[in-house]
Amino acid sequence: MRGTMDTAMKKPTNGMRISEGLGKVATGMLELDTPGNGHVSGITDKVADLLRSSGLTAGTVTVFVPGATGAVTTLEFEPGVVHDLQSLLDAIIPPAAHYAHNDNLGDGNGHSHVRAGLLGPSLVVPFAEGRLTLGRYQEIVFCDFDARPRSRRLVVQITGV
Repeated sequence: MRGTMDTAMKKPTNGMRISEGLGKVATGMLELDTPGNGHVSGITDKVADLLRSSGLTAGTVTVFVPGATGAVTTLEFEPGVVHDLQSLLDAIIPPAAHYAHNDNLGDGNGHSHVRAGLLGPSLVVPFAEGRLTLGRYQEIVFCDFDARPRSRRLVVQITGV
């Protein structure tokens, strides 16, 4: 039988909340222009806006970067931590080092691919009562490691009830 089912909230004995109903998936995009070269952009507010507009109250948000030179992670988004992350990446994956990718393609962004591979292209954040369950100082950030300015489109997919 087709139709809609109201979302019901139940509290089992272990204290967990269970939301029931027909699952839904909402997909949105975030557009960013960045200078590249390890630039870190805070995107928590934009992701939260998409979550609010979805109308879903419990589930997960996945943020995904199409492309091989960008990454998504969480951190305390303040200038000191951003600087420390960039310094660490410069130390362990220096732009001036030799990269076989640069030999193969000659585009000079071998370090960008390695950095993106280290952090990864996606992040999953649970949400409850319509809000992201991030920690007090934890924010979602996009890292653009390419060696040039870029226009980026990130996929935000929200799954839940």
